[in-house]
Amino acid sequence: MSGADPDLVRALGAIVGPRWVKIRDAERRTYEADGLPTHASVPMVAVLPGSKAEVIAIVRLLHERRVAWVARGAGTGLSGGALADAETVLIPLTRMNKILGIDPTARRAVIEPGVVNARLSEAAAPFGLGYAPDPSSQAACTIGGNVAENAGGPHCLKYGATTAHVVALEVVLPDGSLATLGCPQGEPWGPDLVGLFVGSEGMFGIALEITVRLEPVPAAVRTLLADFGSVRAATESVGAIIASGIVPAALELLDQACVRAVEASIYAAGYPTDAAAVLLVELDGTRAAVEAETMMVERFLTEAGARTIRSAETAEARARLWQGRKKAFGAMGRIAPDLVVQDAVVPRSALPDVLDTITEVGRRYDLTIANVFHAGDGNLHPNICYDHRDLALRERVHRASKEIMEACVAAGGSITGEHGVGADKMEYMPLIFDPTSLATMCAVRRAFDPAERANPRKVVPTRYCREWRPEPIR
Repeated sequence: MSGADPDLVRALGAIVGPRWVKIRDAERRTYEADGLPTHASVPMVAVLPGSKAEVIAIVRLLHERRVAWVARGAGTGLSGGALADAETVLIPLTRMNKILGIDPTARRAVIEPGVVNARLSEAAAPFGLGYAPDPSSQAACTIGGNVAENAGGPHCLKYGATTAHVVALEVVLPDGSLATLGCPQGEPWGPDLVGLFVGSEGMFGIALEITVRLEPVPAAVRTLLADFGSVRAATESVGAIIASGIVPAALELLDQACVRAVEASIYAAGYPTDAAAVLLVELDGTRAAVEAETMMVERFLTEAGARTIRSAETAEARARLWQGRKKAFGAMGRIAPDLVVQDAVVPRSALPDVLDTITEVGRRYDLTIANVFHAGDGNLHPNICYDHRDLALRERVHRASKEIMEACVAAGGSITGEHGVGADKMEYMPLIFDPTSLATMCAVRRAFDPAERANPRKVVPTRYCREWRPEPIR
């Protein structure tokens, strides 16, 4: 059983009903990890609100009692960001799953944070609209979690990550007060508080209602699958396509280790298993534009050394090609029981050399690394396959992960493109930010949460928030 104060448990139960307060060990262990197996932490108690009023009441109660808390979506995150420890209350928001309204004229939807990503596009489809950000976990992940992490996805190459699609938020701040950020009609005057909140990883409060942009479904869509004899050739074709001025809706790469895992699974998509890499290129727009761009892209792929190019126009054929990419992370369970997914971003021109470095790191540490990533925007996802029960292997995985991240930063990149920092990447923050910048992040956090009780001990190393202060200007 939980070590939570019985009086606190009763007070939470009075808000949501005793059924939705989880204190048994087995119940709490349901939430001990997210999609990244390298971090585990069992919360003191989990409380599941079912309405906006209940969320507000919970946050106000915890503020009054000076208890830390962590908000959580579906738990598909990959940075250890939605974990709570034995002194912290976890607030899963999956019961708040209503689409509150769709306005097809304004191309807006208002939703609760627990709405599953894919469900929003399904609801908007009868109006000829869709929601563009599409993480690989879109069949399970929630929009609230996407907002917290500024989630991306394959189609964010053309359409932008979550922050480009959120126009307004109603949020409860860590002291229980309410705030409205942004404006459903357009950009309001003043600081971009929506942009500040999106990607804040649960440290600024909880989004209660989210207003998002919807995009028209394109008149024509074409998906190409090209296979290559080398990863370098595949990445060089990416640079050629983007340099031409064409911006595909998506441009994704899977290497041979990933392809073989996918094709051996129930998610088999018909990828050639003898290819060193396959490239998925999706083009959308008017029919004439798609036809013209397809001809150009096929030429770039051929010139880069593509062995074969397959084209899919029907929704069914496209879905099959995408199935392998979307389910790749799950398929890699066939390689090893555990998986560490890194999330660095590098300039597209650096992709060939950085991937060579990743291969060398895997060889040197005797690790299997499978790559599946957003090639169009240089967002790498090297997946290190291992068994966490082997302590020596775990240490090699950690050292290899650090070397990969350092190589990406040295190439002019960043430590995360869409998975967030959470608990996993805190040690890498000083690689890209100086002490003044890190202290400024802490100061912004304290403007929303002076006591730092919302998702504590995440994102910025604590020493930059409490021990370091900028020198006074002389």
